[in-house]
Amino acid sequence: MDNIVQLDTFRDLSERVGRFDVRGKRFLIPEMTPLGSYLMAGAFRAFGINAEIMETYTGLDLGKRYTSGKECFPCVVTLGDILYFMEQEKKTQGDTFDPENYVYFMPETSGPCRFGMYNKYHRIILDSLPGLHKLKITALSSDDAYNLQGVIAPERMRRFRKTAFFTVVVGDVLERLAWRIRPYEKTAGRTDAFFIQARDRLAASLERHALRDGFHPILRELDEIVRAAISIIDPSIPRKPLIGVVGEIYVRTHTKSNQDTIKILEQYGAEVVNASISEWINFTTYEQVRKAKKALRLHGRNGRVKKCGREFLRYLRYRCILSYQYMVQWKVYRLVRRHIDIMEDHTIGHLEQALKKNDVFSFVVGTEACLSIASSLIFAHHGYNGIVNVFPFTCMPSNLTASITKPLMAAASVPYIDVSYDGSYQPGREAALRTFMYQAQRHCNAHGKP
Repeated sequence: MDNIVQLDTFRDLSERVGRFDVRGKRFLIPEMTPLGSYLMAGAFRAFGINAEIMETYTGLDLGKRYTSGKECFPCVVTLGDILYFMEQEKKTQGDTFDPENYVYFMPETSGPCRFGMYNKYHRIILDSLPGLHKLKITALSSDDAYNLQGVIAPERMRRFRKTAFFTVVVGDVLERLAWRIRPYEKTAGRTDAFFIQARDRLAASLERHALRDGFHPILRELDEIVRAAISIIDPSIPRKPLIGVVGEIYVRTHTKSNQDTIKILEQYGAEVVNASISEWINFTTYEQVRKAKKALRLHGRNGRVKKCGREFLRYLRYRCILSYQYMVQWKVYRLVRRHIDIMEDHTIGHLEQALKKNDVFSFVVGTEACLSIASSLIFAHHGYNGIVNVFPFTCMPSNLTASITKPLMAAASVPYIDVSYDGSYQPGREAALRTFMYQAQRHCNAHGKP
């Protein structure tokens, strides 16, 4: 009897976590970045999906109430976000509240990172609360490079994938533009206010144009935003030490989870470049290319002609997707760099070569550690004045990064610091960042800026 219950439980989980048609539903997206997430909601709305970003971090106590403290911190934050949102909706709508009118978006990745377990754990918690078992969770996976089959209408799927990646790149550029400008702003607070307005303007532009008119109207809006943003800079302020941020993708970009680490670094004299979101999307596509090449070699050695043909087509498909993504990045960054020098992304192949050259880690292991270690090596090679590894407390890939990168940076005489977060406020953290920035300033004085 116990075995039957267990099987039903897992069957129920699979039935309400997966790829669901979200048309006609309120599509709830957790906030990850203060700018890019809202652009993505605008892209979904362009395709007729009623997408909205949930208020974030307000429900942190709810997230902690239903977790043990052993979970990865982003799991706690996003669980709190959806529980708080549902609680507020129930209060507002009363007896008319129906969880079936909503779909919650929580993508995943394969192990050993615990990100792949968030939506399963969220499902268990939602099922334990009255009525919330009706709320479905839409999950896309890195196993197939976040294929949208089953979520978007088939005839629009290809168009939406292009739009989604373009939107991620524009969000990355907007964030990097803010980090490039804020340390040099004429008036304190002007940058943040400007970029919130720019975010809303671009989200509305995506909603209007992405499906019908393509990307050109959005790029024109971006060009106007960049021109206006440059006027915020005080040209009399000299360039500051350049700090590279790596680490777990959610915590390093979710400003409330990392307690505004980038602003603290800027307060103590830094200009910061954070790793991008599109880097991860490129990585998942690159992994599909690697897997197809590996399978092609294996089937070739064993004379499996049909399987070789199938894997070759898979290889070509993902190779073309990756090339397209690089082209989109190049196009958007080129537009912005005509006006101001922001850092571009490296290709994933370049990152893999950095690992192979230094013989310190391998893409075979997977996880974000590949990207963080390689990015740190490249930052150091390009003369950055310090590296910050931002991650959730107990994060396995980021602890791997720390164990490998810290001695490498020490050998290269590049200041390095690990900063972990679990929702608590540690009084020594700001002092540690201040000390790190003192070291970065000394490095800058000795070696100059990149």
